[in-house]
Amino acid sequence: MEYKITIQRIEHVNYNVVRLRTDKPKNYKFTPGQATELSIDKEHLKDEKRPFTFTSLPEEDTLEFTIKIYPSHNGVTEQLEQLKVGDTLLIGEAWGAINYKGEGTFIAGGAGITPFIAILKHLNDNGQLGNNQLFYSNRQEKDIIYKNNLEAWLGKHLHLALSEENKDDYHNGHIDANYLKKHHLDVSKPVYVCGPPAMEQAITADLIKLGVSDQLIIKEA
Repeated sequence: MEYKITIQRIEHVNYNVVRLRTDKPKNYKFTPGQATELSIDKEHLKDEKRPFTFTSLPEEDTLEFTIKIYPSHNGVTEQLEQLKVGDTLLIGEAWGAINYKGEGTFIAGGAGITPFIAILKHLNDNGQLGNNQLFYSNRQEKDIIYKNNLEAWLGKHLHLALSEENKDDYHNGHIDANYLKKHHLDVSKPVYVCGPPAMEQAITADLIKLGVSDQLIIKEA
């Protein structure tokens, strides 16, 4: 089923990420970590659907999307950046295999953090963050999405890596088996992975090498 939603608020989170807040269709349901196919409600764009994750929580009476702008993505995200309050979008039903299956480790690259935002927000609101850890990789410090929120939620359990910038207080390089082992990855607990395809493939291979079973590696198929 397709739903029309109206933008209530639009703002930049950082230089290339926008946050859209919209109304929410009656009885619309999703779980933290899920996504939907979204398009712009304009004649030449309504069939250009792209998957975006909800960064709001199911109990909220509005929907929120946090979207990275990619100039190379056929102009769709660039067009999203140009929208205004009152413009309309089209979404489908919620879908996605990334949902919380218990305390463990989250590993994200770039915009791959978005499925984890709602999950971590939900856990924080319910006092259930426990010892969950997040390993989050970006090219440069300016690319980090929701850094202040993540620091407030996770404290010492947040591990930030920069692949193209050498700065104090950050791991310089990629998240790999050695880095995860250094931080005592618990291979008996779920590991949630989301990022660019090449990163997901590399991380999955490293996790299996470290002894994490396929059943405990949670990512989109």
